[in-house]
Amino acid sequence: MLELEHEFRVVDVHVCLEPDESRRADGRTGDPETIEREMHQAGVVRSVVFPGPRDGSYLKVNNAVARMSVGRSFVAFARINGARDAGSSPGARLRNLASSRAEHHTSPEDVEQYAYDDRFTGFKLHPAADGLPDEEVLERLAEVGLPVLVHGGREFPPRAIADHLLDYEFPVIVEHFGGYPLDHDLIADGIALLDRWESCFLDTSFVRFRTPLERAIMEHPDRICFGSGAPATHPDVGVMEILTLDVPEDAMVKVFSKNPSRVVPELSPSGGE
Repeated sequence: MLELEHEFRVVDVHVCLEPDESRRADGRTGDPETIEREMHQAGVVRSVVFPGPRDGSYLKVNNAVARMSVGRSFVAFARINGARDAGSSPGARLRNLASSRAEHHTSPEDVEQYAYDDRFTGFKLHPAADGLPDEEVLERLAEVGLPVLVHGGREFPPRAIADHLLDYEFPVIVEHFGGYPLDHDLIADGIALLDRWESCFLDTSFVRFRTPLERAIMEHPDRICFGSGAPATHPDVGVMEILTLDVPEDAMVKVFSKNPSRVVPELSPSGGE
């Protein structure tokens, strides 16, 4: 793809980065060199990165992502999991009554270790894929206060995000406006979260619809953060979607840089120092 020409400083809160042993055979999925090249083409200067899903503990892959971030324009988030079912059905609620944390699940001690390891600057949570952490883990997340990037969509909609996460005192960045994949009603529900919770932010990855993007940016200019969704999509696509919106230039500056840097200080020009 061609390099985009624009005058904005762009940072990205949503990039999946994979260690060598788990990449697809095409050699492109999550490859750090490819991602850096594509980010440069799109004018993205720093990116939040996290590992993709897998069974078992995330300790090893989190550490691998942190190592791959050294010397690159990447900011590593630690992926966490839990024993609780993220569903809202009676069966899920019944299973949660009997659930208990196993050895491979993220513990409060793991959260504290990640939080005070300067290689990690936040957490990634995909409850539908990885399970929902228990209250002890969520309370520890609130104590450390680092941002949590949460997959929002049909399997864990904005209502569930509100019920399970938003009463805790840590910043929550809801991926895809809470509407993955391309669900208009859920996207509207995601935008509605911003009316009630000041600690809630939305990332723009895979939203694709102009109207809700423009509405959210105009109504909540300080709460929308650019996310590309790379490498599943080229960051050029996400950047161009924002550049072509009918919103003021200062709002684009907030979406591309100011808002993400406020939630994740390591994305700022000073690197959080």
